[in-house]
Amino acid sequence: MEIKSPDSCLYDILSLGEIMLRFDPGAGRVRTARNFAVWEGGGEYNVARGLRRCFGMRTAVVTALVDNEVGRLIEDFMLTGGVDINHVKWLPHDGLGRTVRNGLNFTERGYGVRAALGTVDRGNTAACKLKPGDIDWEHIFGTHGVRWFHTGGIFAAISDTAPDVIVEALSCAKKHGTITSYDLNYRASLWEDFGGKEQCRKVNREIATMVDVMIGNEEDFTACLGLHVEGVDEHLKELPVEGYSKMIEQATREFPNFQAIATTLRAVKSASVNDWGALCWKDGKLHQSIHRPELAIFDRVGGGDSFASGLIYGLMNSPDAQLAVDYGAAHGALAMTTPGDTTMATKAEVESLMKGKSARVKR
Repeated sequence: MEIKSPDSCLYDILSLGEIMLRFDPGAGRVRTARNFAVWEGGGEYNVARGLRRCFGMRTAVVTALVDNEVGRLIEDFMLTGGVDINHVKWLPHDGLGRTVRNGLNFTERGYGVRAALGTVDRGNTAACKLKPGDIDWEHIFGTHGVRWFHTGGIFAAISDTAPDVIVEALSCAKKHGTITSYDLNYRASLWEDFGGKEQCRKVNREIATMVDVMIGNEEDFTACLGLHVEGVDEHLKELPVEGYSKMIEQATREFPNFQAIATTLRAVKSASVNDWGALCWKDGKLHQSIHRPELAIFDRVGGGDSFASGLIYGLMNSPDAQLAVDYGAAHGALAMTTPGDTTMATKAEVESLMKGKSARVKR
């Protein structure tokens, strides 16, 4: 995997996706809440933010927001996250949101037998309006320089023009020697009124031909690419390495451009307790992280994005895929111990967990 040198590029990583305002009712329910904690979040953005805040890399995001008070609140969160926002496309507010608006995401953490629950309000958003030609990709990849480009299946599902924007960006990234990654992130609700699984598979299989590093879980690979993993069930006691090996063989036959494939795998015991692990295939070998049974979960949303950012950090800084999957799994595990979509972990904490250190109080 030939990654451009840091001194040849302005950005280590650039992400493309929608960023929403998340409303969190804490331990309660959205339907009965009187107060909400507010955060920013979005699958593709969370990866860039994690790489900036936890791993200290130079990151930027491409998205679109409406220029009103809500949009500027999201901007303020992004500035706090340290992500470069010079490539945010600002759209004028029409006074009511008839033509364009900012996305909202109401998310319950869940607890015990009550599952986490997300209710999005993201129709007709600024990011939905993005179309080919809106972003000067040649300037970003050719003039500024980007070492790694990341996007994903959530953004691909939000409008009929979003997949074309992704293809346009990937084409320019490949032209300029930028490594590309894609998180399949299948969300049935987003594809429900957009052609369902058939359209999902058509869109994602086209995009997959331009991706170097493909990321997802077993449901993602099945729904989005038509690949099947044998030996997976909700009461999983160990990672089905043989089943994944067969899936990866099929994936690399159909998509020989894949340089690495990574997946998270969780067995949901309850909303508060999951088994958690990860796999990464690279250079013909399958690498397995520590399997963490009975992992205590505070807020599971964003765990997969934090896995992706840890994995990307590892791949960018070492040829050792085992190290990369260990970074990803540890970062994802830590991110699920705090509220919100985005990580609050430090690199030192991630590396401590990778070494098997305990959670004994530090003082």
